[in-house]
Amino acid sequence: MTKRAPIFLTKLRLVAPNLLFISWLLNCGAVVADTVGLEIQYPTAWQGRWIQGGLLVGVAPEGHKVLYRGTALPLTSGGQFIVGLSRNATQTAEIVYVKPDNTRYPQSFHVDNRNYETQIINGVPQDKVMPPQSALERIASDSNAVKEARKKITEHEWFVDGFIRPLNGPITGVYGSQRIYNGIPKQPHYGVDYAAPKGTRVRAPAGGIVTLAHQDMYFSGGTIIVDHGHGLSSTFLHLSEILVKPGIYVYRGMEIAEVGATGRATGPHLDWRMNWRDVRIDPLLVLEALPFTKE
Repeated sequence: MTKRAPIFLTKLRLVAPNLLFISWLLNCGAVVADTVGLEIQYPTAWQGRWIQGGLLVGVAPEGHKVLYRGTALPLTSGGQFIVGLSRNATQTAEIVYVKPDNTRYPQSFHVDNRNYETQIINGVPQDKVMPPQSALERIASDSNAVKEARKKITEHEWFVDGFIRPLNGPITGVYGSQRIYNGIPKQPHYGVDYAAPKGTRVRAPAGGIVTLAHQDMYFSGGTIIVDHGHGLSSTFLHLSEILVKPGIYVYRGMEIAEVGATGRATGPHLDWRMNWRDVRIDPLLVLEALPFTKE
């Protein structure tokens, strides 16, 4: 069973506190303020960083709900919840804790800005830079399949056990960079690129369920999506071989695919992307927030 993570607290005064509740708080590291009232503490320390592209892991006090942008977040059996920040997230984010009596306690956080690189890539087939009219229907179908694969927010908790890199290779592309293909500015890059020879095995970075396995998408080529639970998912692009099927469970370190150069690619590499719901986040910051550590 997942252990409840430590709770770091800020002040909230309760009048005539319940003794059982006091006992629970003391077990979590809270401090009794005086004999009249009790100072409950809300999380002030997080796994991860409040930075554009970041993933945050918090812990809810028992019996509380957690809201982000008006949406209730699922909690693990240990009380953890996660929040992802987009590439261009605004400088302020707010988490709202809701007690059983619906009393709300908001916390605001400053989100650090990032400076993103510009990456110039030449030699890309022109039809992958400016797709012909005949390819638009296929591109739309690919996009819909990806959205459907990420649509369901499951209660699985595999992400709490931590992440590893999907392969050990040099990083040749980073999250957030502005891509210029054949001299034409296109969308930012939302993944981390690892250079590796064609056929290099790709490992699942954490446990999860395969929600998409497609051999040939227009831009991403061979593509796999793995759901790690609570809206957190990994996507693997430009694969030459796919070794898994939708619906199966993959464990951390399991070989799921082989590196390729399919789709919009100029050479063999793995493009590893991560999403929290529909928010594209930085895989390297996920490794920072949820590292796998051997016990």
